[in-house]
Formats: sequence, C-alpha cells, structure tokens
Amino acid sequence: MAAEALRRMIIGGDLMPGDRVVENQLTKEFGISRPPLREALRVLEREGLVRQLPRKGTIVTPLTLHDVYEIFTLRWEYELLALRLAMPVGPSPRLDRVHAAVAAMQAAAETRDEPEYGRQSFEFHLSLVALSGHHRLEEAYRSLQLQMQLCMAMNRRARVDEDLQQDAGRHRRLLELVEAGDRAVVEHELARHGDRTFLEGIEQRLGGHTAVALAWLAQVRGTAEH
Repeated sequence: MAAEALRRMIIGGDLMPGDRVVENQLTKEFGISRPPLREALRVLEREGLVRQLPRKGTIVTPLTLHDVYEIFTLRWEYELLALRLAMPVGPSPRLDRVHAAVAAMQAAAETRDEPEYGRQSFEFHLSLVALSGHHRLEEAYRSLQLQMQLCMAMNRRARVDEDLQQDAGRHRRLLELVEAGDRAVVEHELARHGDRTFLEGIEQRLGGHTAVALAWLAQVRGTAEH
C-alpha cells in the first residue's frame, strides 16, 4: 500500500524528478513506521522511480535533458511505426481497447484523479501502438512506461492553462483522426499533440546538455511554431 501511494504521488506529479523523499513526512502522512516505508522505497527503486544516494537519502529519479531527448524520440518513432502499420483501422477488439482507454481517461478527469489519469493516458498511447498487432513493438513501448510517466507528470504540471477534461478531449481528437484514416493528418497531430509544454525552458531546469539533445530541442520548437 505504501509503494502504491508513493507511486501515485510520483506519477501524479506531487513528487517530481529530483525531489527528495522525506521519510519523516511520509511516515506521518501514511500512518506507518519506517520499516514498511523503506521496503516500499526499495520496491520503487527496483522499478526505477526512486534512487538512493549516499548521505543524501532517497530522491525521485532525476531526468537529464538527454534522457528526455531519448525518451521522446524513441516514443515518437514507436508510435509512428505502429500507426503506419495499423492504418487504415477497421472495427476490431484492438480499437475497442483504445476507446476503453479514452473512457477511463474521461472518468479519471471527472474525479480529478491525476495519478489514475496518468496511468490511463499511458494506456491510451499503448493501445494505439497495439493497433499495429505487432507484439514486440508493443512490448518495447511498454518498457518505456515509467520513464514516460515521469515526463507526462512534468508536462501535466506545466500545462496550467489546460484541465484534465481538455486533455482528454485532445486524446479523443487523436483517436478520431486515427479512425478517419489519413496518415499524414495523424502524423501532423502527433507532432503537435500537446505533451511537450514542459519543454519550454527545460534546458534551464535540467542538466545533461548534449549537442544532440539541444539540436533536437530546437527542432521540436521549430515544429511547434509551424
């Protein structure tokens, strides 16, 4: 239960990458002693969500700009390849799965459950990839889940002008375009899907400024402007 509560705090954006996990505060908040909390932290460390640092305690796994570059470019290529393989999409249980994810996102938006919304947002994108019927591609995409959810949490925090209902609406629109079947339109929508707001000024907030990451960031911003 403690591991799940911590997972929800991280995925929901209450604890952000690089934030320190304060044990005294959490034992009071969860109403538990230190041993089960530390066991929960070990679980999250194995999942890659937190990191133990000598003499500093536990922090939420930090991301560098190069990490974000790798996560986003890999995600983009996976989704693009999957939709090229899948489209045109006809009625199928795979499409029903995407509709179910949108419905679950809407339900979480209505109750303002940020962690659940984050989970269902990832499930939406995973179910889009699954439309391809390419199981190895789906598993490769699934392996990015926790890293992508850290980025999604950062993005939700940045999109202060958009509530969860509006965010769910963007995802419904993407699904409608996929069903309409125009690959060029879908690719254009993916490129400006709205999950990159947190990239504004990110080079001032994160380290890891490799040349390739900075070049990618400039390209992303140029695409968004057009």
